[in-house]
Amino acid sequence: MYKIMPFRYERLNNRKIFLSGEDGEYIIIPEISFKKLISYDLGKNSYDYLNLKSKNIIVEDDLESVIRMVAIKYRTKKSFLFDFTSLHMVVPTLCCNCKCVYCQVSSKNQQESKYYMNRETAQKVVETIFKSPSKYIKIEFQGGEPLMNIDIVKYIINYAKELNRVFRKNIQFIVCTNMTLIDREILLYLKENGVLISTSLDGNKAIHSANRVMKNGGNSYDIWSDKIQLANEVIGTGQISALMTTTKNSLHLIKEIIDEYVFWGFNYIFLRSLNPYGMARKNENEIGYTIDEYIGYYKKSLEYIIELNLAGKYIIEGYANILLKKILTPFSTGFVDLQSPSGVGIGGVIYDYNGNVYASDEGRMLAAMGDNKFLIGNVNNQTYEEIFGGEYLVSLINKSCCETLPGCSLCAYMPYCGADPVRSYAETGDIIGNRKISQMCKKNKSIIQYLFDFIEDNDPDIMDVFWSWITCRPLREIKAAN
Repeated sequence: MYKIMPFRYERLNNRKIFLSGEDGEYIIIPEISFKKLISYDLGKNSYDYLNLKSKNIIVEDDLESVIRMVAIKYRTKKSFLFDFTSLHMVVPTLCCNCKCVYCQVSSKNQQESKYYMNRETAQKVVETIFKSPSKYIKIEFQGGEPLMNIDIVKYIINYAKELNRVFRKNIQFIVCTNMTLIDREILLYLKENGVLISTSLDGNKAIHSANRVMKNGGNSYDIWSDKIQLANEVIGTGQISALMTTTKNSLHLIKEIIDEYVFWGFNYIFLRSLNPYGMARKNENEIGYTIDEYIGYYKKSLEYIIELNLAGKYIIEGYANILLKKILTPFSTGFVDLQSPSGVGIGGVIYDYNGNVYASDEGRMLAAMGDNKFLIGNVNNQTYEEIFGGEYLVSLINKSCCETLPGCSLCAYMPYCGADPVRSYAETGDIIGNRKISQMCKKNKSIIQYLFDFIEDNDPDIMDVFWSWITCRPLREIKAAN
């Protein structure tokens, strides 16, 4: 008699059952085979029996070795915990020269000097960052527009490099900028210091300039296009990444938005949905959409991106890529929004201009709306141990493990998903949340199921596209290797 290891399952519409194990291994079997499985009536030589055994859901006499194997895979999936906090976001200033219709942090006017980080706070931020036990440190400058306080950006980079002569960590710098303040001098400094640039591109001229409005009345797209060309000239093409935000107007411009990314030579696009913070919440009636509308838009966009890849244009959809890595490989991704326990504090953390430390960027966004629920400390008056070892952060992490959350613990797609206590709190007023009404849960589940539709169909060309994304190789290389 075989033994059955723990699994979760979901009934599909085609009279099939999706099963996943604790280690993320999965299988789709006919409903009749599922009934036989749980009745201990599945024939030993049957196709489904052998498949279930290979996925460590069925065990014969080698229970101990199978448990050991599952444990190894499980630890690998959770390996992000060994790094502790590797992503450190820093806000040199809340001020910005744009007034984006979906601004999530309620940016301030340039003249408001009180919203600029000073050198004393910057020094303590860097010293706090280097107390993280992680060997890998990513310092990401956010805002407002961080280049409005370029002196502090440079100070943090230079001081971090100085400290790193002692700590010898693998350190990376990224500046998130709307590009409007970029000039040759800044670009040369960034290039010399190996600082990556992440910018925003919402689509073609019409939608980008409508979303990202300049406070001085200029056209943000025209400025952006001039500056991106200068950046490509100074630091080289392919060295800049871009992020887009989906608004109501994006839903009918699928090809135009993606084609814009292809035109500028980007090989990565992340179809980011709106978050319920700041101006995005205030302007919801003008720019918002239902979660079903977004899911429909996302699916059509993904189909078009796959189509482009098959036609020879290498471009990755970021969210699908993260999920595919979690589904098709045993490795963790480091993407804090899809981790269990949540990546708040232990995966990424953000230091505001005044030294306040928030468990996540979304926690900072809530604070900008007057709710300090996710404030975990301040570098000016607390030590690293007090900020990151405090009972509140420990409690927050304990309550963000999908394996123990109602609605998540029994979900068949749980191994590929993650907990977001900040989003749950924003939606329901409770960090655990309610999965039955969670927009984030509906979005993630729908996209995961959609990806599994592709995986089950097993079209060799589409699977080659997926593996080209996972391995960061052009499709032609994947096909040449097959």
